[in-house]
Amino acid sequence: MSPRTFFRLFTHLQMLPILEAGEETLVGGQAVMEGVMMRAPHSYCVAVRKPNGELVTSEMPIERMSEKYKIFKYPLLRGLGTLYQALKLGGKALNFSALASLEDEKSESKEKPKEMPGWVVGTPVVFSFLFFIFMYKFVPLYLVTRLAKVYPVFEGRVVSVLADGLIRLAILITLLYVLSKLKDMRRMFEYHGAEHKVVFNFESRQPVTVENAQRFTTFHPRCGTSFLVVVFLLAIPLYAVIPFTGFAAKLASRVVLIPLLIGLSYELIFYAARKRGSLLALLTAPGLWTQRITTKPPADDQAAVAIHALEGAMALEKSQGGELVIA
Repeated sequence: MSPRTFFRLFTHLQMLPILEAGEETLVGGQAVMEGVMMRAPHSYCVAVRKPNGELVTSEMPIERMSEKYKIFKYPLLRGLGTLYQALKLGGKALNFSALASLEDEKSESKEKPKEMPGWVVGTPVVFSFLFFIFMYKFVPLYLVTRLAKVYPVFEGRVVSVLADGLIRLAILITLLYVLSKLKDMRRMFEYHGAEHKVVFNFESRQPVTVENAQRFTTFHPRCGTSFLVVVFLLAIPLYAVIPFTGFAAKLASRVVLIPLLIGLSYELIFYAARKRGSLLALLTAPGLWTQRITTKPPADDQAAVAIHALEGAMALEKSQGGELVIA
């Protein structure tokens, strides 16, 4: 794998939780390299526009995690199942889009690119997970610990947890802003905007067309960006009740609590998406603000790709007799 390919996969994998949006019973999607993945409850379709203008797709039936494993029907646990499946499908979609771009690069030599072996995709995944732990768990805790040695006020549990949370959010926003300046990522954020517009168009029950989709906003409450921001915000009160004082114990507890944070955040987003005027929905507002970075207005041809992916998922869902639920 070339350094450029590794970097592209690494940065795009970092964005999977940011770009993913979907629930088991709803239509949602995710941006990938030069394309969009759309999913319905039992169907999945990814559409990618190659540099030569050709539109290629891949679709397949899927099984809900709650149908496959009954335990994921319950609150808190359903968020873990949904996120796991979303990231798994997102990885497949990203792999497909990467292969599509490689195929175009090798078109002159007539050499057909082979499917990437597991270690090629797995290596960036491992690096992405370690990067997440280091950047959002280790670094904020380390900085607050250092600050406490200079300013005793940071030794207090509440103050230290608040400072830790603000540092974590600052790192996230800064990273997203820097990545948004990269050409590849800006294109992906445009496809992210296209995905949101098309989902809004579908939810409105209006005919799904490029013209109609472009009328909608790019900011959607059921977005991975909102989800991750909520995770970071909920971590503040949760970490405040952890009784540990040592650095290693605090760090280990924060890693162990990741599943609980995911479950709680999913339930909050799940509720807020249905009760958009409620008090709890206000807690998701920072995530919508952050989408000003992670979504960009798409061009018409990008919206067309998102519609093509949606149509593919809907056609496969209809052929299976699946029930579609509009939020």
